[in-house]
Amino acid sequence: MLQGRRLRFDEESRALYDAVAPTHDEGYFEASLVALGEALPGAGPLPERYEAYRSRFVIPASRLDAVFTAAIGASRERTRTHVVLPEDERFTVEYVTDRSWSGYNWYQGDYRSLIQVNTDLPIHVDRAVDLACHEGYPGHHVYNVLLEHHLVRGRGWVEFTVYPLFSPQSLIAEGTANAGIDVAFPRAERLAFEQAVVFPAAGLDPGEAARYYDVLGLMERLSYAGNEAARRYLDGVCDAEQATRWLERYGLYAPARAAQRLRFVDQYRSYVINYNLGKDLVLAHLRAGGGTDADPDRRWRVFADLISSPRVPATLAAPSC
Repeated sequence: MLQGRRLRFDEESRALYDAVAPTHDEGYFEASLVALGEALPGAGPLPERYEAYRSRFVIPASRLDAVFTAAIGASRERTRTHVVLPEDERFTVEYVTDRSWSGYNWYQGDYRSLIQVNTDLPIHVDRAVDLACHEGYPGHHVYNVLLEHHLVRGRGWVEFTVYPLFSPQSLIAEGTANAGIDVAFPRAERLAFEQAVVFPAAGLDPGEAARYYDVLGLMERLSYAGNEAARRYLDGVCDAEQATRWLERYGLYAPARAAQRLRFVDQYRSYVINYNLGKDLVLAHLRAGGGTDADPDRRWRVFADLISSPRVPATLAAPSC
């Protein structure tokens, strides 16, 4: 609501996050679904084939903490190689249930975070590195540590002790947290790490890792399906049941995950754009600043500058370092 008027999805995201996500129709997603169908084994409906394939890569509950510990250790080491952090920074991890999100960082100040991982649904092997980076290094934990270090303590800007969640800052925070996965683990390096460390720790066959990540690469093309479901649902174009079916059809969400996602949309509304649009804007910003695959050190420098200074999405095209 703004001045008593309920905003449409795009109006709300522009007002809150200084950004509007692109619109895609069914045809955009259908083309990606065709490519994915050609890559997946088996026959039958694509959502069922995808779910059957991905179910082979679930981390057993008994191995979950060991896998996350390994992923966190590697992401921390990679981040600290390129980003100067306070020596006493740290976070703890808790495993929780009955949440609308898969992971959450509760920054507690004094360079400390509590990171919660939701175990309501099976956790697939790729989520170990994803969550370790997104919630921890070089994602939310590092972002908040650096803002506290440089702005609150360094400059005395006490206003940065408060984080307004529904604000343009969240697009920067979520975008850098997602882009930070690729910064810390470029594709070839990530695959090598998954094969050598993560898959064995999860009790999975490392020989399956390359194909699995090829499939996930195709799935990335469907990431904006969630935005479209949220836009249609919140704008009243469809009801909750239709939005859930959209997620299942065009995002290949399993029914339980689609229901969880809609709970998130009910709670956070247009915040959903901050993950995929935010990532795309941040990656474009890194490339514009010379941070490419050919110059990963430069990419780290531009990234570190971005998460150490106050920014809004409209400024992303102009790196300051």
